Amino acid sequence: MNPDRLATHLSVNSYGSFALTDAIRPGSGLPIRPRQGYRVEVYRDRRARLRLPMLSAAVSAERLFDTFLALLEPLGEMVHVVLESSHGTDTDGHADLRRSDIDRPVLASHFCEFEELLTHDGCTGVAVMADRVPMEVQFDEHKLLHVYAPDLKPFRRILRAHGVRRRKLLPLISEAEHLHHTTDDFADEFRQLALRVGVGDFDRVFSDEG
Repeated sequence: MNPDRLATHLSVNSYGSFALTDAIRPGSGLPIRPRQGYRVEVYRDRRARLRLPMLSAAVSAERLFDTFLALLEPLGEMVHVVLESSHGTDTDGHADLRRSDIDRPVLASHFCEFEELLTHDGCTGVAVMADRVPMEVQFDEHKLLHVYAPDLKPFRRILRAHGVRRRKLLPLISEAEHLHHTTDDFADEFRQLALRVGVGDFDRVFSDEG
């Protein structure tokens, strides 16, 4: 694709009623046309002998962040969090920064301060886990939402309340050629978020990047 056509492709931020954030764009061949919805699957980890229902959701940009915050509520008042960063990497590698035992409302407040980063940076992701139950909500670098839980009903109700319906077939933007977008300012904001949340290994990870 020549530069002019590529620039035109990258400037497209909506497909029908589905709006993309600035974080991600489908590949130039558009093998997957983004659309809103969620699908239900089963996550299997043979090593851990774990089998857990999961859902994956693509949510239009204007309701994405609010839907993410709502999905955190069934996790309970005390949670654990992982901040994921691929800033400064030329491969699929990324750094995971962990914080255990944080009040969910406090964590949600921190997330609200960094809504722009979480929504529009293609190198930032977060995962929030319940304290005593195997439940997890991910808001990944592709701005997709993933939920792992023995009972998905509370999460499905939340998605329906936010206008996100189940689809039997829902190709995700991460499953085909795609492009991530970030900036130096977003990398700096990620560091600020990590400090605010109080994650472990902060100094080691960012001294390695520097």
